[in-house]
Amino acid sequence: MTERFTGSFTQQEPIPDEGIDAAIAVMRGGRLHRYNTVPGEVAETVLLEQEFAASVGSAYCLAVASGGYAIGTALRACGVKPGDKVLTNAFTLAPVPGAVAGVGAVPVFVGVTEDLVIDLDDLAAKLDQASVLLLSHMRGHLCDMDALMAMCDAADVAVVEDCAHTMGAAWNGKPSGTFGRFGCFSTQTYKHINSGEGGLLISDDAEGMARATMLSGSYMLYTSHAAGPPPEAFAQLRYETPNISGRMDNLRAAILRPQLRDLATQASRWNARYAVVEDGLRDVPGLTLVPRTASESYVASSFQFLLLDWSPEAIADVQARCAARGVELKWFGGAEPVGFTSRYDSWRYAPAEAMPASDRILTGIMDMRLPLTFSEDDCALIARIIRAEVSAVWQAAA
Repeated sequence: MTERFTGSFTQQEPIPDEGIDAAIAVMRGGRLHRYNTVPGEVAETVLLEQEFAASVGSAYCLAVASGGYAIGTALRACGVKPGDKVLTNAFTLAPVPGAVAGVGAVPVFVGVTEDLVIDLDDLAAKLDQASVLLLSHMRGHLCDMDALMAMCDAADVAVVEDCAHTMGAAWNGKPSGTFGRFGCFSTQTYKHINSGEGGLLISDDAEGMARATMLSGSYMLYTSHAAGPPPEAFAQLRYETPNISGRMDNLRAAILRPQLRDLATQASRWNARYAVVEDGLRDVPGLTLVPRTASESYVASSFQFLLLDWSPEAIADVQARCAARGVELKWFGGAEPVGFTSRYDSWRYAPAEAMPASDRILTGIMDMRLPLTFSEDDCALIARIIRAEVSAVWQAAA
């Protein structure tokens, strides 16, 4: 009998009871806005900012409306202006180049390697084109951050890290998001902590974070930001910085705080499921696994593999055959954007030069969510289905 998977790739675990209780308390109090507090009260957003900053060892943290808003705010705080060029990954999701375009800047795309990280050789060749690199740790894969930062520091290129998929991850023990001038995190439903939508911005740069705080819509209430810069950092910026409101509210912060405390446990659960799928797909002819180095501590909430040098028709066949058995694979190499997946040449608001070496890799990237609603047995079944269908198409082609 042919095995079939019947689970949902989009079903997340419920919000912890502690988060539900905290959210109800906020709603009963009626003070959802972060600045609507009574004497002696500390807003949930402030507590979340303090706790997140402490968890990664960052001086400052700002809770905002989304991960994309965090990126756009970081770019503005770095001084990016309309017409400026910003280096960024060719392999990423649309909100990343969208944030660049949103501030009126122009993305300069940098290639991807078979390890699914930014191509440092291509970056070296393009470093002189911009003063900011928006580095996307796409799908949780960290490049050699020591090498990247040495290159960018030498070229005086500021780094903004998109850590939407690397909350809880680290390179050589240093948390993702703490390498560059800013680290940008998402708390959207499919990320590592879930408030439906939301974002967190971290930095050790007092001036940069003061500018970000004013941009987020603090008015002159910045002194309530316990995880923010000292008042003197705002002395001149408060007159010069526009309000582009994008604050997080206390309801979402209340939901997130218990999840943040449980992040290490959840990361272990994700990684256990990832290991089961990885073991199940070893030594499949035509299928390339993505290596993970000892320097990288990752949180594997999704799984990627490569069908390198396969024809688009054969890849589409694998995708369709797996779907017929209940396994949803996303394909980044399709000619047209579908759902969340798109390629750099799909974003026609941004100029893009052809990158044949990266195109070869992008064409072969298969992507799959691993929600914690899956058991390890579910993951073993999913791996068996993928293994069988990839093998069948490979053998037919041979």
